[in-house]
Amino acid sequence: MINYLAKKMIHNYNELEDPAVRKAYGNLTSTVGIANNVILFLFKFLAGTLARSVSITADAVNNLSDAGSSVISLLSFKLSSKPADEKHPFGHARYECIASMIVAVAILLLGFELIRTSFHKILQPEAVSFSWLSVIILLFSISVKLWMYSYNKKYGRLLKSSIMEATAADSISDVMATGAVLVSTVLSPIIHFNLDGYMGVVVAIFILMAGGGIIKSALDELLGQAPDEDLVKQIQDKINSYDGVLGMHDLMIHDYGAHRTFASVHVEVDYKEDVLKSHDMIDNIERDFQENMGLEMVIHMDPINIDDPLTNELRTLTAAIVKEIDEDLSMHDFRIVPGETHTNMIFDVVVPFHIKMSNQQILDALAQRIREHKGDHYYLVVTFDRAYTTHHSQESA
Repeated sequence: MINYLAKKMIHNYNELEDPAVRKAYGNLTSTVGIANNVILFLFKFLAGTLARSVSITADAVNNLSDAGSSVISLLSFKLSSKPADEKHPFGHARYECIASMIVAVAILLLGFELIRTSFHKILQPEAVSFSWLSVIILLFSISVKLWMYSYNKKYGRLLKSSIMEATAADSISDVMATGAVLVSTVLSPIIHFNLDGYMGVVVAIFILMAGGGIIKSALDELLGQAPDEDLVKQIQDKINSYDGVLGMHDLMIHDYGAHRTFASVHVEVDYKEDVLKSHDMIDNIERDFQENMGLEMVIHMDPINIDDPLTNELRTLTAAIVKEIDEDLSMHDFRIVPGETHTNMIFDVVVPFHIKMSNQQILDALAQRIREHKGDHYYLVVTFDRAYTTHHSQESA
């Protein structure tokens, strides 16, 4: 149905990369969400009042809070679509993360309040009246929430929208919560034991889990998280496909929200190649990423010597030693500066976060092994890369 409404109401509805189209989808799904949740609230509140059920009434209030969340979502799409300005040159797309946090806090407050009222119901149970109307309303609610989950999940992925992903997560938790209420409504009269308060606690747990998951996801986006592996491979394949590229390293990707991705990388080229020709190739690669992936790429050009026998010998030896120390270590930017008394071997070592060895421990291990193979003539000048910080160390070998 959302797809049908999009075709009718959104111009160029299939151009999802267009910020105006993205905003229109956000407005549409948020408006539909508000309408659905208000209707569910009214029906469930009526059913909960008639059946004197705290779990059904709590589920109704949960839907009312979801309507409020949809209002926040609607506002977030308006704010996040604002163009970049002098104070915010990377745009305003992260407003969606902030909106997700607000939604999550509201969900958590609701969950804690529901736990309080449910424990009261457990300690002071009241008779719950069975009603087929309640059963029908709860089944209807489950079907509506499953539909909301499906379209929010689909368009959240297509539009790269954290607030829609959060709404999808909340919708599936609502399905489980309402399912628990339905079980209570049907079973309590059969077993002659009031499950209402207990199921209220179950509903609250689902609500708290959904809120916690949304906060974690929003925090990951705000703090900055590792880029998607498929995106990294796509970037690597595109760069390496150019004639004249000998290698690449130090790829960094910064995500500021949907369609606001920036990246930087070092690209290795032959030092003998005409610098203007290599620079022209770098410009073409940057333009390729901008036009075909919507990615703002900045490339640093590293000329390397691939013809010197001594450099190649030492590079191969050092790369092998780096792998001996730990298979997940990697090396790049290798070069040498010969001298009468010693020769400097200059290179970078990338240390993944899971490796617990310190930079100094790695440096000492490298120096010892180089000394064993080549004697005392070589000094190591190593740059250790850990995430976005760089530490310089020097050691003789």
